[in-house]
Amino acid sequence: MTEITFITSRGIPSALQGPAFQLRPLRTTDVELDYDAVMSSRAMLRRWSQSEWPADDFPLEGNLADLDRHQREHDAGIAFTYTVMNPENDRCLGCVYINSLAPELIEAGICKQTEAGKINAASVRFWVRASLLGSDLERDLLLGLREWFSREWPVDCLVFLTSHSERRQQAFWESNGLQKRLSYGTAGNIWVAYQTT
Repeated sequence: MTEITFITSRGIPSALQGPAFQLRPLRTTDVELDYDAVMSSRAMLRRWSQSEWPADDFPLEGNLADLDRHQREHDAGIAFTYTVMNPENDRCLGCVYINSLAPELIEAGICKQTEAGKINAASVRFWVRASLLGSDLERDLLLGLREWFSREWPVDCLVFLTSHSERRQQAFWESNGLQKRLSYGTAGNIWVAYQTT
């Protein structure tokens, strides 16, 4: 039987510095900056998340509750959420979510088992502000994440995920060296998995 392992909080990188961004763990103290980024990108985020989040009347308190959950998961080594900030650390540019693989990806064999029958893998989703889509920031973030994972993260297999309705992000990834592997999920909640070629 395959044992699914996931990275623990030991050895998890704390930051990534890019040409025009910095990546660091998302904290509840980021609530106002994060809220501004979320609310400025509502329509895009609804499509990206395949949900009604964030609603037009999404309150700051609701965002604080989301950040609290992400911070607790990060600290417990369950899942890792990073905020994408500008170099001055006074404007949120987006968010990166790192999780274990979904069962459908495991069953599809998208990541190979080790000799001990384990799969050490992670899935990554990210978004940038709607006003920055197609910008150098988006490309630099994708390339930076790929290099960061190959250099610093204790995983053997990396999968990038996006919503099936995010055609623009899919085309962007494909033009930057990612290859579509499979789609999975149920109607209204279908994800597309990509990996490096």
